[in-house]
Amino acid sequence: MAQQYPETNTNAAGESSKVSIVGGGLVGSLLALHLGQKGYQVHLHEYRDDIRTTELIGGRSINLALSARGRKALAEVGLEEVVLEHGIPMRGRMLHDLNGNRRIVPYDKTKNQCIYSVGRKHLNEILLNAAERYPNIHLKFNQKLVDMNIEDNQMTFINPQTKETNDETTDLIIGCDGAFSAVRRHMITRTGFDFSQTYIEHGYLELCIPPTETGDFAMPHNYLHIWPRGKFMMIALPNQDKSWTVTLFMPFENFDMLKNAKDLLEFFGKYFSDAVNLIGTERLIKDFFKIKPQSLVMIKCRPYHISDKVLLMGDAAHAMVPFYGQGMNAGFEDCSILSDILERARSRDISEAIREFSSKRWRDAFAICDLAMYNYVEMRDLVNRRSFLWRKSLDDFLFWLMPNTWVPLYNTVSFSHMPYSKCIVNREWQNKILSRSVMIAGSAAMAAAAGIITKFMWYN
Repeated sequence: MAQQYPETNTNAAGESSKVSIVGGGLVGSLLALHLGQKGYQVHLHEYRDDIRTTELIGGRSINLALSARGRKALAEVGLEEVVLEHGIPMRGRMLHDLNGNRRIVPYDKTKNQCIYSVGRKHLNEILLNAAERYPNIHLKFNQKLVDMNIEDNQMTFINPQTKETNDETTDLIIGCDGAFSAVRRHMITRTGFDFSQTYIEHGYLELCIPPTETGDFAMPHNYLHIWPRGKFMMIALPNQDKSWTVTLFMPFENFDMLKNAKDLLEFFGKYFSDAVNLIGTERLIKDFFKIKPQSLVMIKCRPYHISDKVLLMGDAAHAMVPFYGQGMNAGFEDCSILSDILERARSRDISEAIREFSSKRWRDAFAICDLAMYNYVEMRDLVNRRSFLWRKSLDDFLFWLMPNTWVPLYNTVSFSHMPYSKCIVNREWQNKILSRSVMIAGSAAMAAAAGIITKFMWYN
């Protein structure tokens, strides 16, 4: 069957509406599909080479965990099943203690829901290939944004390789160009634009567990593996080629203490002894000292728009630390939300749709940024505590007993489409219920004990 292309979406002047997306990564390429299917003339500008023709560069890319919000956005452009064919389901956390013993903590005992480990490069390739099939989506690589006139909707790009420049005029500029967004840089000087940037004292460094000699996974592969060590941790996500992407998160001061191979092997022997044989001593040394630890940053800003001229989405609007696995999912959900608003606003001016997105989204973006920061503490430390395991068991039981009433925090974030801010409100409500229940139970126990003591004294 021949592919059906959308009708052209026109602006107020009756001309074809032109949207220029800066950033051809995951969010930018998915947004191009959402807008292209609505008939916009989409011009996607990417600073790098076409990722489909380049080799994957290791050391700077944390593996991705695809969950419900991202799946919905992919389904809306017909790509969910294509991506899931490549993804590897992870049904829970597998915790490694200092002695190499492992304990499984399922994500969802009641409904057996899971998240999927997906490769960043492969997913980006799927999105770009799909976008390329639309005649109204134009892919432009090696395009670095160097200047932007917001009032006139004009941008200037330079080719980093040839140094050639070109100017482009558009109806709408959308910045999907990451945490250090060039588009956002031109918005920061505007009156009323709030911006905060927070670096945490911890960095990350990528390692790799290769397949076994027989070509199999070296560990049970349907789990996110975690080595929680209090102030730092290591995680591993499975890849399609049976390898594991391993990421060590640790304070920079700890990284600085590991100056040579001897220091490194002593450190791993003490804290990650079971991982040394999995990685291999030579590979561990080579990969560890191959590249410096990378920084982790959280960015919050608002509003996400300027009139009907510019809009920020994805990490350009709300970069977060990776510990809830929601960076990509939140960016993909941006695409879903804007797409839905535009669908309902087809007869309205686009500026109204942009304002609605900006007004609707920032509170939830702030919420998931905060949740991601909290989850680092949970993953590296709290998962080893009895209080955490007790609460996890209680949440699972109450979720099983009342699946429509008591939904645990992780489930609302990863397996639902509940706004992130409401996920926090829901958790706070649960905490209040449990606190009151404990107080009531404690009061009842004290009253019962007092009655027994009084009765004992009466008879004696």
